[in-house]
Amino acid sequence: MFIDYTKIFIKSGDGGNGCISFRREKYVPKGGPNGGDGGKGGDIVFKASAQLNTLVDFTYKRHHKAGRGAHGLGGDKNGKNGKDEVILVPCGSVIKNFETGEIVNELLYDGEEKIILKGGRGGKGNTHFKTSTNRTPRYAEKGKPGEEMTIVIELKLIADIGLVGFPNAGKSTLISKISAAKPKIADYPFTTLKPNLGIVKMHEYDSFVVADIPGIIEGASSGKGLGIQFLKHIERTRVLLFMIDTTNLSPDGKNPLKEYKILLKELENYEADLLDKPRVICFTKIDAISDELKKKLKNARTAGIDKIQISSITGENLAELKDILWNKLKTLDK
Repeated sequence: MFIDYTKIFIKSGDGGNGCISFRREKYVPKGGPNGGDGGKGGDIVFKASAQLNTLVDFTYKRHHKAGRGAHGLGGDKNGKNGKDEVILVPCGSVIKNFETGEIVNELLYDGEEKIILKGGRGGKGNTHFKTSTNRTPRYAEKGKPGEEMTIVIELKLIADIGLVGFPNAGKSTLISKISAAKPKIADYPFTTLKPNLGIVKMHEYDSFVVADIPGIIEGASSGKGLGIQFLKHIERTRVLLFMIDTTNLSPDGKNPLKEYKILLKELENYEADLLDKPRVICFTKIDAISDELKKKLKNARTAGIDKIQISSITGENLAELKDILWNKLKTLDK
């Protein structure tokens, strides 16, 4: 089950109390204080894992608490620190304060760790309060309480290439042909109800990641269709591949970029910075159109944006498409 939004409660551990204790040794009738310090409370730590791609685990556990620090003991023995609560999340997770909506932190890379809430400090034992005028202090500090917060975790997938298109434009078929991903494919709109990631192999050791998100329709940025629920997954892609279903075009080839312009407008309405990403226009399903329409698409003016015609069914130009995308990514790496 793919879940990209959840709300949970987190609390770091309380600090342990300091100890009130005095030396009681033979031949030392008035031993001084020897109360140990309380242990520090455990932290709430978030760690990104490339093995995860959904927040479904938080459906079953919505409260996360770190361990409390142990109390100090006599004999100057300090209490043990509380155990940290390490919470695993997928790469691309954004952590927000539920009350304010403020972004607390985000985790992008595998193995990245962030302390979200620090554990309470342990209280000092009475040893610390000995003075020249008070050699037997009967006071020790209480441990400081831990912090607590209700948070929202929002997952934004990280991929090199984001597939953008209307429903049934051939996105899922493409990703199934150029990668090992096996998304659900059918001849009706909104077959894809969750994002899919596919790894595309290039050469012997190179690869890139493609994200197939549910189809966008006109008005998606204001909530139509599946709306902005999945538009956020485009934010962290590096290159946008706009997929245009040629079987929806007029046979005379008029206005072949109409869908492309609608898609651009929806992205701009959602987040204008998305239009700064490199783009490629991909005309799909060319096995089902006439040679005359293919010629007109070849001559379509795209203001310098790379364009290509493909058929995922026959495999026509798929290798060339992979090369174009790979070269775009390599240019960004320079």
